[in-house]
Amino acid sequence: MPVSTPVLDFVNHYAQFQGIRMHMPGHKGRAFLGCEPLDITEIKGADALYEADGTLLESAPNASALFGSARTLYSTEGSSQCIRAMLYLAVSRARQTGSRPLVLAARNVHRTFVYAAALLDFDVRWLWPPVRSSICACEVTPETLEKALDDLPCPPACVYLTSPDYLGSMADIASLAAICHAHGTLLVVDNAHGAYLRFLSPSLHPLDLGADMCCDSAHKTLPALTGAAYLHIGKNAPRELVDNAKAAMALFGSTSPSYLIMASLDGCNAYLSDHYAEHLSDMVRRIDETKAALSAAGYAVLPSDPLRIAIDAAARGMTGTLLADRLREHGIECEFADPDALVLMLTPENTPDELTRLVAALGTCEGSPRERMPLPNSCGKQAVTIREAFFAAHELIDAKDSLGRICGAPTVGCPPAIPIAVSGEVITRDAVDLFKRYGVDKVDVLK
Repeated sequence: MPVSTPVLDFVNHYAQFQGIRMHMPGHKGRAFLGCEPLDITEIKGADALYEADGTLLESAPNASALFGSARTLYSTEGSSQCIRAMLYLAVSRARQTGSRPLVLAARNVHRTFVYAAALLDFDVRWLWPPVRSSICACEVTPETLEKALDDLPCPPACVYLTSPDYLGSMADIASLAAICHAHGTLLVVDNAHGAYLRFLSPSLHPLDLGADMCCDSAHKTLPALTGAAYLHIGKNAPRELVDNAKAAMALFGSTSPSYLIMASLDGCNAYLSDHYAEHLSDMVRRIDETKAALSAAGYAVLPSDPLRIAIDAAARGMTGTLLADRLREHGIECEFADPDALVLMLTPENTPDELTRLVAALGTCEGSPRERMPLPNSCGKQAVTIREAFFAAHELIDAKDSLGRICGAPTVGCPPAIPIAVSGEVITRDAVDLFKRYGVDKVDVLK
């Protein structure tokens, strides 16, 4: 049975209000785009996101129950706000020991992680896989993590992973969480692409696999407005994370959070509680059939999370951008394409006919198998801290001239917003080559 929707109910009721709006926003409920009657501020009867005592206080526990968390908080600024808050919570806890905080992180982080390192001033030690085929990928095995933790003089503030990554690769969260906890540290997961994983059978959601904190971008795979996200604290996480989570979100959040987005999250809770798991199961089955059809047509379909189709175009001597252009000719827009891969993100809101059209549009793969050359390790020496690099004087130069310079703000496309060089690193020849490969023409460096 669907859960209650107190925020959405209030917003819908107020949209019918025939009185005079002498409050923000400035559109006064008059429809310029069409959604304005539903767009309100913290008026009487509504609620304030970070001082909730009404509709939002009633709504958030619905999300917490659905996701099985100790606490779930709403973000109207995407997973980016949640990532900053999670790292703040982990780093603040580590600072109580008096040592400079260190985070152990897989290298395929979103650039928001780098921004958080600049704001919170912590050090990073990167986890690299033995072989890397894309900047989006960074496999972290239990053996890799165990060795990295053993090599540290004391536990890091947390271990930070991105799972699923942009190509849909999923980490072995259960094993990695057990290793983290055995070493006395937290596991924090950027699960922006995997909000739906909780509703699979069995659940593949990071919280259910042992993560202490994770963020879910509801808007990526659930029917929520862009910017809608959840921050989850696990039931077995330290109590101080639960107690301080709201303050952490408020530290990085706008004092004018979008009521449209909050109402969208509230409505999404009801959607998830009303036979969503069955709809999801049906869609996963259809996607599996589509993947099989594409494999039979000669495409190299990568292993990925259930709601994604990722094609290794380079493995057939093609490019993802070429395949994306082919799809556009048939009225289909992909999520992401680069020289290596094509990524398609699907949900139960896609129809069976749309999947049929996808297979027909791609047709038979005309490429032939090619040996993939692994990408180089582009990590350069850390010349200054990430924070020092961000707050120094910068200049923008041609990427081809950046060899030996110190990276300022990471200059990457979004998506996937994964830095090739990280702030404070000396830019290497391998990094320059990767800039060229991925179409990065300008790089921000220290003067």
